[in-house]
Amino acid sequence: MTGRRTIAEIVANDMCIGCGLCEALTGGRVKMAMTGAGSLRPSPVDGFTPAEEARLVAACPGAVAEARVEAGCKSDPVWGAYRTMARAWAAHSKVRYEGATGGVLTALGIHALRTGRVDFVLHVGADPDRPMRSRWVLSDTPESVQANTASRYGPTAPLAGLAAALDRGRPFAIIAKPCDLGAVHALSKKDPRVDELCTVRLVLVCGGQSRLTKSTAVLDEFGLDETEVALFRYRGHGNPGATVVETRAGERFTKTYLEMWEDESGWQVETRCKFCPDALGEAADVASADIWPGGAPTGEDEGFNGIIVRTKVGEELVASAVKAGELVVTDEITTRQFDDFQPHQVRKKEALAARYQGLADSGIAPIETRGLRIGELGRRLGGERYDRQRAGARRRAARP
Repeated sequence: MTGRRTIAEIVANDMCIGCGLCEALTGGRVKMAMTGAGSLRPSPVDGFTPAEEARLVAACPGAVAEARVEAGCKSDPVWGAYRTMARAWAAHSKVRYEGATGGVLTALGIHALRTGRVDFVLHVGADPDRPMRSRWVLSDTPESVQANTASRYGPTAPLAGLAAALDRGRPFAIIAKPCDLGAVHALSKKDPRVDELCTVRLVLVCGGQSRLTKSTAVLDEFGLDETEVALFRYRGHGNPGATVVETRAGERFTKTYLEMWEDESGWQVETRCKFCPDALGEAADVASADIWPGGAPTGEDEGFNGIIVRTKVGEELVASAVKAGELVVTDEITTRQFDDFQPHQVRKKEALAARYQGLADSGIAPIETRGLRIGELGRRLGGERYDRQRAGARRRAARP
């Protein structure tokens, strides 16, 4: 099914997430551009050779998603294959404080770099010219990794930097979203350099990517224009940390995490996120999650992550970081505890089979999944819930 799709079709059906792979695999001839709706999309959308398009569609997160499973792992219907699950945080107070939640991904990226496991890290950070927006970064030093710490809510295209990373011909780590790592895994089947060079894959458990319009709504609330913004920090400097906007004139505006995200109708999440079959990082070595009981914070704390270690590489990296004093790992977390920490992930995973049927009813090809247990989880829904989710997907597909 994926071979018959085109990137233009995926974009037209709003199943593109704007990962940046289109830019990477065309040598920059096709660029990721911000649309009026606040999403990153390839431009021109029909600017691919047949060979480029076939390669892209075979890896595109809007077309395909596949778990990367090693032998010897435990497995859970919701959370997938894993070796261990535990509570963790960065041992260094600055990394822990400035990072989102407990700074685990930053700590692991820094440790991989310091120990020579990798030569650099591909990730994202604030655009220095437009700090509300994000751009991909190749960090060669721990200081650069730290400077680009914390979550970047809004459109990000880390894979636009993948070709530059591979062309260096040296081992590297990637810190990205689950959909991005899924594309990296799929691309590895066509390009042997991916597995040879992208040797550490770190991911956040993702609640969805907001459009840029979510951020501009914050500016509108404060009566600001984007040209006035000197800093736009979405999270960090505490857990969960406030959203902070600073202007070039020295003004400072803040919103608490709950103020920023209390109204789900205002999240302005990408359509593809509503149909995401892997928000849990099943193609990563280590996935890191928020672990608030019930799914939401009740205040600020020092910062604690839940980590899902999925591969031998991840297991060795975590153990090495603990031994070096860069990471703290404490009590084990069970899969059912993760259900409580991330209840929205459970609900979405159970709803996907019905949502995919709703897309198919509307003539839209759903994401082709492999090893992600979507059918099995879909059978948990009763008839009424299944029908409601299926109908909702049909309504969404009918929107202009």
